[in-house]
Amino acid sequence: MTAVRASDEDRRRVIGVLQRHTEEGRLTLEEFSDRVGTVYAAKTLDDLRAAVVDLPAITSLKKPAPTPPPAASAHDRQLLLTFGLAIAAVVIIGIIYALLK
Repeated sequence: MTAVRASDEDRRRVIGVLQRHTEEGRLTLEEFSDRVGTVYAAKTLDDLRAAVVDLPAITSLKKPAPTPPPAASAHDRQLLLTFGLAIAAVVIIGIIYALLK
């Protein structure tokens, strides 16, 4: 029986899993570094599995969706209104100046 060779994409995927487990506190940076070395040395998929065999499965490797920006506060709206009125005043003064010239 022949073992299936690991691809570069397989290695990137496993390193992503290791990064996620490190972020979640399951691996120290030293353990992460050792396991990444194992991943890069891996020739088969079984060799790759050895790097993650004692870690729980991750259901999703996608990053969580970004949270929407907070709604504008009353202060932000007041600032925007003041800015808009200042621009309108400058435009009106410019028109009056041009008409009187």
